[in-house]
Amino acid sequence: MQWPWQYDFPPFFTLQPHAETRAKQLSAWRSIVLDYYKHTKESTLDVREAQSSPLFFNSTINRKLSQEGILLILENLQKTGNAEPLDKTKNRWLIFWKSPEEWGKLLYNWAQARGMTNSVCTLFELVSGDDTTDEEFYGLDTEIIIRAIRTLEVERKAEMMMYDDNQGVKFF
Repeated sequence: MQWPWQYDFPPFFTLQPHAETRAKQLSAWRSIVLDYYKHTKESTLDVREAQSSPLFFNSTINRKLSQEGILLILENLQKTGNAEPLDKTKNRWLIFWKSPEEWGKLLYNWAQARGMTNSVCTLFELVSGDDTTDEEFYGLDTEIIIRAIRTLEVERKAEMMMYDDNQGVKFF
């Protein structure tokens, strides 16, 4: 991943006290976090481990963002719908570089293009199947896929299915 210029600027890793500067800093961090997660196709972040991640620790300049700063960025991402805490302690977060609605639309378009409406496919087939290797959702965390399918359920375009130990989806 190509880091933006701010990533090599030591003060960027310290929360700025001036409100306007901090707003710009948070906006830059939001873009970096979303770009990083899109590039790595990861979707979960553990605040307790984040400081050792290349995202928040620039070893070249030996600077890392504080846990307070990481949490502030995550809460900022939550306000824009790009992050959601997975636990009450806000230690684990789900990161959305696309909204669940956008992922749902991609899934549904794929299902329609492949003639998969009125048939069931497993979540494994969606994220790891041979038919999806060229799709943007290939390799995506199943938690994100489930949230995307839930948005399709609201629109009555899909239904989550449970059978044996598998989860699947039926597109309509």
